[in-house]
Amino acid sequence: MISGRLQNGLETARQVWSQLPSSDEPESASASAEGEEVFGPRVNGGVESLDYEVIENYAYREEQAKRGRFYVGYSVMVKWFFALLIGIGTGAAAIFINLAVENFSGWKFSLTFSIIQHSYFAGFLVYTLFNLALVMSSVFIVTHFAPAAAGSGIPEIKGYLNGVDAPGILLFRTLIGKIFGSIGSVGGGLALGKEGPLVHTGACIASLLGQGGSTKYHLSSRWLQVFKSDRDRRDLVTCGCAAGVAAAFRAPVGGVLFALEEVTSWWRSQLMWRVFFTSAVVAVVVRSAMNWCKSGKCGHFGSGGFIIWDISGGQDDYSFQELLPMAIIGVIGGLLGALFNQLTLYITYWRRTYLHKKGNRVKIIEVCLVSLITSFISFGLPLLRSCSPCPVMEANSAIECPRPPGTYGNYVNFHCAKDKKEYNDLATIFFNTQDDAIRNLFSAKTIHEYSAQSLLTFLAMFYSLAVVTFGTAVPAGQFVPGIMIGSTYGRLVGMFVVTYYKKLNVEEGTYALLGAASFLGGSMRMTVSLCVIMVEITNNLKLLPLIMLVLLISKAVGDAFNEGLYEEQARLRGIPLLETRPKQYMRNMTAREACRNQKVVYFSRVVKVADVVSVLQSNKHNGFPVVERGHNGEMRVIGLILRSHLLVLLESKTDFQNSPFPCDGSMPIRHNFSDFVKPVSSKGLSIEKIHLTRDDLDMYIDLGPFLNPCPYIVPEDMSLSKVYNLFRQLGLRHIFVVPRASHVIGLITRKDLLMEENEDSATLELQSTSVRAQQPVRRPTYRQGETEHPLLNSLLIQTQH
Repeated sequence: MISGRLQNGLETARQVWSQLPSSDEPESASASAEGEEVFGPRVNGGVESLDYEVIENYAYREEQAKRGRFYVGYSVMVKWFFALLIGIGTGAAAIFINLAVENFSGWKFSLTFSIIQHSYFAGFLVYTLFNLALVMSSVFIVTHFAPAAAGSGIPEIKGYLNGVDAPGILLFRTLIGKIFGSIGSVGGGLALGKEGPLVHTGACIASLLGQGGSTKYHLSSRWLQVFKSDRDRRDLVTCGCAAGVAAAFRAPVGGVLFALEEVTSWWRSQLMWRVFFTSAVVAVVVRSAMNWCKSGKCGHFGSGGFIIWDISGGQDDYSFQELLPMAIIGVIGGLLGALFNQLTLYITYWRRTYLHKKGNRVKIIEVCLVSLITSFISFGLPLLRSCSPCPVMEANSAIECPRPPGTYGNYVNFHCAKDKKEYNDLATIFFNTQDDAIRNLFSAKTIHEYSAQSLLTFLAMFYSLAVVTFGTAVPAGQFVPGIMIGSTYGRLVGMFVVTYYKKLNVEEGTYALLGAASFLGGSMRMTVSLCVIMVEITNNLKLLPLIMLVLLISKAVGDAFNEGLYEEQARLRGIPLLETRPKQYMRNMTAREACRNQKVVYFSRVVKVADVVSVLQSNKHNGFPVVERGHNGEMRVIGLILRSHLLVLLESKTDFQNSPFPCDGSMPIRHNFSDFVKPVSSKGLSIEKIHLTRDDLDMYIDLGPFLNPCPYIVPEDMSLSKVYNLFRQLGLRHIFVVPRASHVIGLITRKDLLMEENEDSATLELQSTSVRAQQPVRRPTYRQGETEHPLLNSLLIQTQH
């Protein structure tokens, strides 16, 4: 009866959720967004490029002319205010997630430890069911409410900042699913972490602030709707990514460097300041929450809450002899990291191709099976391990052996004799939260706490669980599992160093730290940001050179086999990332060869509505050249018109005209710049949803006021590598390829760009390389948007998605 009422309640909740307004709902996992071409497998309906280029049409220039100095100051203040809100919001989300995870884990282990005093079988059942309930809540949220919340989200955010928008990744629904899904998956004991999802959470908070809130859930404000371009929203999302890392690791500087090194493709000094400020705000918020929780008001949340593994009391120095085993740790990290990337790639591909296509029920069953296997291994394997006697402690030592059940520390008493001082070394790292297990592996003054057999068993089992768990339909990060894997084999190497070098000042925990850094470097291929993060979370600056050494070695070894984890997963998800450097073959190709003699679809300046509809229905391109016949009869390129702008014009119908001739400026422009703003992570308009009468189709549109008159243009014989660099560094979506110009009207040098506003340009001399005619050069006047390049044999490079 109770189960029937619960089922009815869940069905009612689902119906209410699905009946909410869907003005910005792009989350249909089966339907692709109109006007998109998908790179690789479809993910949430495909991906689309973002318009980071400023469209300098008439509406944009008119709006810029109305803005004064007051608006510029107001805009700067709003950006800093949003950076503050992003830091506060991300810090609050991190605090909530950590409080929930630590309390759920504390209740689970306290209850289990109290039950196993009477029956280990009953304790196993309670432990398994507790984990299963939390994991089921996570997978239910993801599969039924927020499909885009699955995984870490870092590949999708990296793609967004690279210029690719996957629908649904930055919605309010995704934010809620990410927060509560992370609580269930991490609290349920799966071999994954909450750090990657926190990066996605910060990006969602930043994006929602950038668009003024969520219109679907009526949580929007006109006062926050300031940023109307993808360029400004990109900067906010960058702040959100840095805030997520700063909140996850309590590493504000590491968060800034993570955003710079790993996710963003566009960086400048002003953005650096705001990102740094956001990370600093997060650090203050998190520290304030931890100080408040020290009074015991947060339940089981305590020193095991936010990640910080203080090993400042460990090894202070190292010798030259230790560099060889440390280098070996770097090689092992590169090999195991590359293997991890390859195995997760194969399993995730198989899962997406065959398993997940069978529906949400299969996804739920899969995650539940993984949860049962994880619980069985983490509870059952320590039972097979015999206990070890507690070592002799120093009189003033703060370490207690065995530790009381349900409290933080080393030396877990699990399935040991009650009348003896014994501990179970395998349970100390297995039957524990991941944060506490890492503290135990990093701990100093605990030499010979673990046997080599226990560490090898844990390494094999946890490595396999991490590979299988990655890619399931739950929010999942790989930072903490990677640290656990690396610290395990690092501690193994440290044990051999202690045994063979016979040095008293060698700490096994130091080698565990180096192993963690090496595996993350071998898997994720980060260097500078990861180095700073490891230093910040361990509070030990003396180990900085050693961390740098193992990171460089592990990254070099890993690069010899495959790409980084996020790049591999982005490619698998069909996210077309433009890497930092062009491929080698591009140096031997020209822009014309890249176009492959494709047929260019273009519009005349004044075009019939029926022709526009026909082209939009038969083509999926998102940008079209606009041409006009010049005085000498040849066609000239006058600009670029976006598909989204054409759809806005067709839907409004206010700019339709009966005349097939360009307007002379007498007709007022009935659109402002905000009319062409595309909602964040939304499909926007589609040609199928626009209804036009026969009379509408017989009318004309003058595209002159709405096109971008200054698109980027390259000559046809430019090398493709230079085009690639231009495309990526400027964040472009389209580039025109045209024949080489017939003559030069001038040449701009550095001195021209440094000209003061009130300086007379006629008194300036160009550099000696400038091209000048005998008479003073006057720039020719064109109609709005007209350029000097003829259309003959012109081609167009565009992302066409």
